[in-house]
Amino acid sequence: MIKVQSLSHDFEIGRKGNKTIIPMLRDISFEVKQGEIVTIVGRSGSGKSTLLNLISGFIHPKEGEILINNKNVTKLSETKFADFRIEHIGFIFQSFQLIPSMTAFQNVELPLILKGVNEADRKKTTEEILTTVGLIDYKDHYPGELSGGQQQRVSIARALIVNPPVILADEPTGSLDSETEQELLQFIKNLNMELGITFLIITHDQRVAEIGNRTIELRDGRIYSPELSTKQEVLL
Repeated sequence: MIKVQSLSHDFEIGRKGNKTIIPMLRDISFEVKQGEIVTIVGRSGSGKSTLLNLISGFIHPKEGEILINNKNVTKLSETKFADFRIEHIGFIFQSFQLIPSMTAFQNVELPLILKGVNEADRKKTTEEILTTVGLIDYKDHYPGELSGGQQQRVSIARALIVNPPVILADEPTGSLDSETEQELLQFIKNLNMELGITFLIITHDQRVAEIGNRTIELRDGRIYSPELSTKQEVLL
């Protein structure tokens, strides 16, 4: 599903002639198989967000390759990667990234508009997804009228709307209280088991990391343990 090979990246800061190189990732290699939940953990500055941005195509790596669904996306142009994302990747963000002036229905529907889906099919699919996440009765509510957990479910519904094989999540419970966090994590596990969706989750929270079938730890831009541990029991 996702294959990262010898990935390295750094950032340049400063002006021409006086630039400083800041190394972020060094020789990262791992695979995420179809139907897995893989969590990536590490302290602030370990390179987690950079890695997710590279896999998402928002930045291009200095070295190495990224394959998603057997397609090498490393050299895709921004336009071609944008087209690829809308077909193959869903996103869940810590801050929800909902448009405040749009209802829950409109926020979830938006990717289908970008894909050019006709209005009747958009309405049917959007209502089905909102029913799946338990928010059909809130479809006309604006983000400011929803709880944090409800807003994150809208974000998940938006990620699911194009039926992506993989969802990338960046600290998906970071803005939630402990009780809502547990509810959301159970919901993610249910989606994984029932729909077979692959999840790659970035987190610094050990409770979130525990839902993964495997956990990758980053330290100072490198994978801390080359042997990715498989959990001894299936988390339900």
